[in-house]
Amino acid sequence: MVTRGLFPDPALATLGREVLDAREVTPEAVARTADTMPLGVRMRLVAVRHCQAWVVKGAEATRSAEVLREYCARPSPTTCLLLVADGSLAGDRDRKDHWLLEAVPAAAIVFAPLRKGRPLQDWLRQRAGEEGYTVSQDAARLLVDFMGEDPLTLLSEVRKAALAGGPDNLAVGVKEVGAVVGEHRVHDVFELTRAVERRDAPTALATLDRLLAGEEPMRILSLMARQVRQLWSAREYLDQGQAASQIARLLRVPPPVADAIVARARGVTRAQLSRQLTRCWEVERRLKSSGEPRAEVTALVAELCAG
Repeated sequence: MVTRGLFPDPALATLGREVLDAREVTPEAVARTADTMPLGVRMRLVAVRHCQAWVVKGAEATRSAEVLREYCARPSPTTCLLLVADGSLAGDRDRKDHWLLEAVPAAAIVFAPLRKGRPLQDWLRQRAGEEGYTVSQDAARLLVDFMGEDPLTLLSEVRKAALAGGPDNLAVGVKEVGAVVGEHRVHDVFELTRAVERRDAPTALATLDRLLAGEEPMRILSLMARQVRQLWSAREYLDQGQAASQIARLLRVPPPVADAIVARARGVTRAQLSRQLTRCWEVERRLKSSGEPRAEVTALVAELCAG
């Protein structure tokens, strides 16, 4: 959007736009680049992705951050510096606000919605639709599970998955996603979730063992957590007197899937679901605190199968 606004003629963007990655350049290097005069255009665009990766440590890093602060206080009138973070810069209980929130004037900060889970899947389907692709809900979910939550990566994978169905194919389903990420991985994900639903611990643990050989534990954890949250929602809707057909619409799943979720939700209490969800959070915290991934995720799956 910024590129189109600054360069109505796409040919000018090749002269005036420079895209950097904060994981590869320092704040000091970005400040120097932003101070460069334009050549052949009236205004330059310097865009920096993944700015949440800038962590200030040591005297040299502190100096680099200070240089960027100084630039933000007196920016070049011929440069538009766009700093993009694909994660929240605001602090929480465990960490402070990112230093960029202090370096950049408050009036120049725009907080965009951080899409995760179902909202990210819906966005992906909508955004892909603008390019003519039709992405099924299951395909969008699998792409997010396997490829992470970076929107650019997800959109790129949609294009590759479409090509797996032929040069003129525009429909992306589970089959096309499987061709990109691997049919065995897709099969094992479905098998793991079904085994946990059935409380079939031997099958669930054997499938989990295969997945852990090549899959990130955090992604497997997200699958388990989403399954518990879905059950929690169904339990809430049941307590409100909602019918199964209404729950299917609220959960945005096909009626047969909703019927299975409702049947499982009838067999658990809120207290049980609260404990299971709390365990998912505990495992997430331990994985982020250098916990042993295989042991933590295996213990969680075993507990979920035990109910």
